[in-house]
Amino acid sequence: MKQKLLDYFEVDELGTTVRREILAGFTTFISMAYILFVNPSVLGAAGMDKGAVFTATALASALGCILMGALARYPIATAPALGINAFFAYSVVIGMKIPWQTALAGVFVASLIFILITIFKLREMIIDAIPADLKYAISGGIGLFIAFLGLSNGKLITANKSTIVGLGSLENPLVWLTIFGLIVTAILMVKKVPGGIFIGMVLTIILGLVTGQIKHRAG
Repeated sequence: MKQKLLDYFEVDELGTTVRREILAGFTTFISMAYILFVNPSVLGAAGMDKGAVFTATALASALGCILMGALARYPIATAPALGINAFFAYSVVIGMKIPWQTALAGVFVASLIFILITIFKLREMIIDAIPADLKYAISGGIGLFIAFLGLSNGKLITANKSTIVGLGSLENPLVWLTIFGLIVTAILMVKKVPGGIFIGMVLTIILGLVTGQIKHRAG
């Protein structure tokens, strides 16, 4: 049974190991688990039930990841992305005064269109038509946006009336927890330690629990 699984996922052919893939999976999960809490917060502003959004986000993410791994056999995790949900909540529902039920129906129609353009290979043509530089810029922009959210939640950067964004107060213990996580993770990555990002996250969580910062934030 074990060998069949290894052959199905082509573990040996791809030059990887089960241990490495499990570690990568844990790292990816911890990196993207923030969406379970951010998505309900964003869509909750549109009037949607936060508990229902949390459940839907978790189920959609789990189903997408299982299908991607079991059927497509790609080491890619799927989950709702930031950006579209903010447009949905703040621009469409709050800005345009459209009920979230109506806006959600629009999302459903858009998803059907997306499936059709994928089936008929139009999606591939659209993607190929986008300049490579723009693709890299989009990826970099999304990465910077996520990093900005992380630094903001860690209070390392805060709102500033003069400069829009300012450095957080070093008197805040949460800021030092954020700095600790960044430095440890950076050192591990420079040293090319396997699972460095994951180890950095775990050490930061442990320090946060010991100092009470994570418990304070959760409350």
